[in-house]
Amino acid sequence: MSEEQRRQLQQQLWNIANTLRGKMNADEFRDYILGFIFYKYLSEKIQRFGDYVLEADGLKFVELKENTHEGAALIDAVHDAAISELGYFLKPSELFHAVAMKGSNQLDTDNAGDSHNFILGDLTRILKNIEQSTLGTDSADDFSNLFEDLDLTSSKLGATEKAKNDLVAKVLVHLDKIDFNLSDSNADVLGDAYEYLIGEFASGAGKKAGEFYTPQPVSSLLAKLVTSTNKNLKSVYDPTCGSGSLLLRVKREANQVDKIYGQELNRTTYNLARMNMILHDVHYADFDIRQEDTLEHPQHRDLRFDAIVANPPFSAQWSASQLHMSDDRFSVYGKLAPGSKADMAFVQHMVYHLAEDGCMAVVLPHGVLFRGAAEGHIRQYLIEQMNCLDAVIGLPANIFYGTSIPTCVLVFKKCRKNPDNILFIDASQHFDKVKTQNLLRSEHIQKIVDAFIARTNEDKYSHVASLADIKANDYNLNIPRYVDTFEAEEEVDLNAIAEQLKVIDQQSQQNDAVIAGFCKDLGITPPFAVEG
Repeated sequence: MSEEQRRQLQQQLWNIANTLRGKMNADEFRDYILGFIFYKYLSEKIQRFGDYVLEADGLKFVELKENTHEGAALIDAVHDAAISELGYFLKPSELFHAVAMKGSNQLDTDNAGDSHNFILGDLTRILKNIEQSTLGTDSADDFSNLFEDLDLTSSKLGATEKAKNDLVAKVLVHLDKIDFNLSDSNADVLGDAYEYLIGEFASGAGKKAGEFYTPQPVSSLLAKLVTSTNKNLKSVYDPTCGSGSLLLRVKREANQVDKIYGQELNRTTYNLARMNMILHDVHYADFDIRQEDTLEHPQHRDLRFDAIVANPPFSAQWSASQLHMSDDRFSVYGKLAPGSKADMAFVQHMVYHLAEDGCMAVVLPHGVLFRGAAEGHIRQYLIEQMNCLDAVIGLPANIFYGTSIPTCVLVFKKCRKNPDNILFIDASQHFDKVKTQNLLRSEHIQKIVDAFIARTNEDKYSHVASLADIKANDYNLNIPRYVDTFEAEEEVDLNAIAEQLKVIDQQSQQNDAVIAGFCKDLGITPPFAVEG
C-alpha cells in the first residue's frame, strides 16, 4: 500500500466517524467507531484463518452451513484451532459482513421499519459471544469485557430504536466497503489507521485527551531514547499506558520485543489499549495489560523491565498514605511525593521496576526539576545516592493536547556509562507551529536523539554537567542553569540613529510646508504652527 493509499484509508475512516456521529461529541463516538473497526478486524482475521484451516478441503469459512451436521463439525474444528491460535472465535453468521448486509437491508426498507432486519440485538449478542468464546482459555483476560463501552441501547445513538439501528447500520455499511488489506502481513495498515483515529479523537477531546493519548512525535522520541543502545528487548512497560500507543511505538522502534506490559486506571482506556494491541497483531500471549491504580495497586510488582516509557498524568493527586513508607518502591527515599503532585511517585515506581541494564524515559512537567521539600529530597536521592538520572531534555510548550505547559523528558539508567555527569538538552525552541499547536518534526526528534547519543556540549542546545556542578546548584535541574540560551542583543549605533532622526525631521518639515501650502490655497488654517 502506497503512502497515498494509506492516507486515503485514514481519511475514509475519519470521514465516516465525523459524518455519522450526528450531535454526539467526538470523544463519545470514539468508543463506537473504534469498537466497530475492531469487530471488523476480528471478523476478517477469523475468516482468513478459517479459510486457511479449510484450504485442504477446498472450502471457504463463510460458506459453511451452521445448521447441517457436516457444517457444524467443520465450524467446531475451526473454533478449536482459532481459540488456540487467535484466542477468540466467531461463527460465519456472526462475521461483520453478514451483520452489515442485514443492516443494509434494513436501511433499504420503507420508513415504517422492519424489525425483522434490526441488527442491534444481533450485534449485542455477537460482541458478547466473542468474549464468551475465550472463557476458560489463556486469552480470557485479554478479551474480558472488551466491548463493554459499546452501549447499543444508549439514547446518544438516537431517540428511537429505529434511529439507533439506522445509525449503527450506516456505520457498519460504510466500514464494510473498506478493504483493511489484512492479506499483506508486512503492512500495519489498519494499525496505522487506528492510531490515526485515536489521534484525531484526541485532538478534538481537548483536556480529556491527556488521559489516553500521547502525541505521536513524543511517543517516537521516547521510543528512540529507550532503544538507542538496545533494540532487542525482553520486555517493555508503561505504568500509565492509556491507549497503548507509546508501548506500540517502542515495539515498532525495536528489532524485537518479547512481551509488552502495561497498566491503566481508566476502564474505557484500558479496553482501548487491549484492542490496540490486537489490532497491531500483537498476540494475546505477548501482552499483559492490567486495569488498576498503578501507585496504589501495582499489578507487576515482581517484574523488572528492559525498557520503561510513560507519560503520566501531570501533577495528579494520589493518597501519599504513610502506609507506602513500608513499600519497597518508596521506602528507601525516606519521603513520599506530596499528595497534590504524584509526579515523583511515578518516577520512584518506574525506577523500582527498571532492570539493572534497562533504560526508562518519562515525560513530566518542569516543576519536577526544581520543586523543593519532599520532591527536592527525592530528586537529590536519585542523583546522589542512586546516580541513575542520565539525561534531562526540555521540550517545547504546547505539544500536548489539553495543556500548553512546557514539559521535560527524564532518562534513567541504573548502570550508567557516564556516572560522573548528567546530560542536559534544551530542545524547547526547536519545533514547527501548526495552527494552534506546536509540533515536533522528525528532524527535531532526530536532533534530540543524536545529541543524547553523542553526549557533547553544543552551544545553546546541550551541555554535559558534572555531578559537582549539580551539587553546587543544590540539585536544582532547571535547564537554563546548565544550557545557556541567552541571545545577546545587537549593539545599537547611536550616531547612526541620530543621523536617521535628522533625516526624518527634515522630511517632516518638508511635508509640513507642502500641507501648509494646500491649506493656504483652500483658505483654511493649517493644523500646526507655521514657522516664519
